[in-house]
Amino acid sequence: MEKQTTLQISGMTCAACALRIEKGLKKVEGVSEASVNFALEQASVTFDAEKVDATNLEEKIRSLGYDTVKETVDFQISGMTCAACANKIEKGLNKLPGVTKATVNFALETAHVEYSPANVTVADMVQKVEKLGYQAIPKQEEGEQVDHRQKEIAKQKRKLIISAILSLPLLWAMVSHFSFTSFIWLPEIFMNPWFQLALATPVQFIIGKQFYVGAYKALRNKSANMDVLVALGTSAAYFYSLYLTVQSLEMSSHHQVEMYYETSAVLITLILLGKLFEALAKGRSSEAIKSLMGLQAKTALVIRDGQELSIPVEAVVVGDILIVKPGEKVPVDGEVVEGNSSVDESMLTGESIPMEKRVGDHVIGATINKNGVLKVKATKVGKETALAQIIKVVEEAQGSKAPIQRIADVISGIFVPIVVGIAVVTFFVWYLAVEPGQFASALEKAIAVLVIACPCALGLATPTSIMAGSGRSAELGILFKGGEHLEATHRIDAIILDKTGTVTKGKPELTDVIVEAKLDESQFLAMVGGAEKNSEHPLAEAIVNGIKEKGIELPATEEFEAIPGFGIRAVVDGKELLVGTRKLMAKYEVDANAAFGEMSLLEEAGKTAMLVAIERKYAGMVAVADTIKETSKEAVARLKALGIEVIMITGDNERTAKAIAAQVGIDHVLAEVLPEGKAAEVKKLQEAGKKVAMVGDGINDAPALATADIGMAIGTGTDVAMEAADVTLMRGELTSIPDAIFMSKKTMANIKQNLFWALAYNVIGIPIAAAGFLAPWLAGAAMALSSVSVVLNALRLQKVKTPH
Repeated sequence: MEKQTTLQISGMTCAACALRIEKGLKKVEGVSEASVNFALEQASVTFDAEKVDATNLEEKIRSLGYDTVKETVDFQISGMTCAACANKIEKGLNKLPGVTKATVNFALETAHVEYSPANVTVADMVQKVEKLGYQAIPKQEEGEQVDHRQKEIAKQKRKLIISAILSLPLLWAMVSHFSFTSFIWLPEIFMNPWFQLALATPVQFIIGKQFYVGAYKALRNKSANMDVLVALGTSAAYFYSLYLTVQSLEMSSHHQVEMYYETSAVLITLILLGKLFEALAKGRSSEAIKSLMGLQAKTALVIRDGQELSIPVEAVVVGDILIVKPGEKVPVDGEVVEGNSSVDESMLTGESIPMEKRVGDHVIGATINKNGVLKVKATKVGKETALAQIIKVVEEAQGSKAPIQRIADVISGIFVPIVVGIAVVTFFVWYLAVEPGQFASALEKAIAVLVIACPCALGLATPTSIMAGSGRSAELGILFKGGEHLEATHRIDAIILDKTGTVTKGKPELTDVIVEAKLDESQFLAMVGGAEKNSEHPLAEAIVNGIKEKGIELPATEEFEAIPGFGIRAVVDGKELLVGTRKLMAKYEVDANAAFGEMSLLEEAGKTAMLVAIERKYAGMVAVADTIKETSKEAVARLKALGIEVIMITGDNERTAKAIAAQVGIDHVLAEVLPEGKAAEVKKLQEAGKKVAMVGDGINDAPALATADIGMAIGTGTDVAMEAADVTLMRGELTSIPDAIFMSKKTMANIKQNLFWALAYNVIGIPIAAAGFLAPWLAGAAMALSSVSVVLNALRLQKVKTPH
């Protein structure tokens, strides 16, 4: 029985890899057909299910040095308290057979897993996470996630309020102990040990239950996290105070015993406050996703059974005919089947001028119809729309890890045991040497060490910056596929720019019209347009469009003949027209020698010039060129100012290529390079020690984009462009390249600031606490502040403005 399967392949770097895999799969007994698409990174295989199965095919691909990723799943993880928890879950998932790659993001509280369903199921992954002491739920829709996050924040607020109310009398009693605060009135009951015990116990064991549960789960799995530090520190203070309370029964009622209930209760309250601030700040760091989600239309006006119905946008199906009125958002991606209008596409392209849309033109979901009524046939809905693809890329980038995060992962893995060791040493040094026999004082110093040394700031340092940086980049029309690409972009020192559609608009335009003195230009153009409108050649289309834009009506054509390699011959208004090359003029014995000098000048400027003869007499010339984008020159200047070598690559002839390069200020040109040769040129630069970025359209440049250290696709976010490149430049302008490098540099600087302060905070704070200069409650406040300050520093990236 024959079956067909599609396998996602990772590890291919060029088209040759795809060919190698294809040949390898065809050699497997039982495989009747195999084709590998390099741009989509997919293999489509037809095979005899009785002789071979999908697992055998995956093994063959792996034997060739590549890997398969059939499916991915995202989980919402609850129960993590610090980076050590994220590391533990990540390691556990990666050990499962069939899991290719698992990454856990502590800041987003998510896990992204690439796996082969032939070897492992989603249920297996959930079970593994639960075994480690956490909860994993397959990721829900964004709205449900936000709702879940809001519920968690509301729960944290309730806990904090109750904890604060119970801790306040204890804090009041502690503050009034100092000589300079003796004027503060203190109710006598606040000093009663049993009253303090009654207030501290619910805070310790009901409000603080989460820390005990977290610590137990961590220790059960032979690891340690922040919960272990908090549980140790607060328990030491609580149980020592409980011991003193019981002892007080044997003492005189006039003898005041110094308790430490406020240490445990106030610590828990401050830690909860810090976690609440952290949760609120984390919510703000995913604003980019929320704003993109907010662009979507909520409803659509659809024609079904001859009736107009308003339905939720989720209910639109491919093939539906939608009515889009002026001022409304286009609900989904589609094709105009009736009407014409201008559509504001600035949300996607950054272009402020609305685009004219007529029958046959494509429109994109979430863009705004400005004037006329459009009837649109839905072509892509739901997760297939351009906006949904953008949201997907941003989410994946925000959930991915940058290589620099490995530093934090390594440190946080060994951090807690070291801190516990320092706390133990601190206790014995104070108890045995500094203040011999003073158990309470030694315990207080040890608690301060445990509390101030929180690995949370370290765990948040990188992911919050990646979230904020990639989110802000998305707002600027720059989509990084992952944190590793956001990190690597700032190292680029050479950029190869594809000419057509990258440096230039990729669409030829009528640029020059030269007419013999005796002729009227409008009449000349009308005849040329009438002749060319019958041709399907792209240059002919450019000439016709240019003439129409001048408001000239085109007459009917009586005869038309295309002469391949020469041009066209037509009869318009009873007159014979010849439009084409020098060879065409020679063939029909037209004397056009006087125009050859001017024609050569146009060609040297990178234009395609065509001679025109009327009744076999030279009448003039029209020139067409693929014009450069308005921002290309500015972008090249900015890249040069950054010290980056800029190279243009093209299949065009050298003369035309150099003419275009000169217009934008590019000094190095690689001309007459075939698509398959572009990857080789990238490798040459890499072998010379350069970090190379390749910028192209993401489809025909796919081998070069994949070979480069960073592949950048210029375009409107098509599926293929996003798959082929590491970075997609949605606005289609070269100025997005220096903007991408700028955002990469800013994000990396922000990460380094966060890591420095998170480490410096502990390096400075732990010795101060061990030396006895920090009360435990102050250590708790400092710990909470450290995490919040790291997140707030990362959020500064959301306000970054790119230089112009």
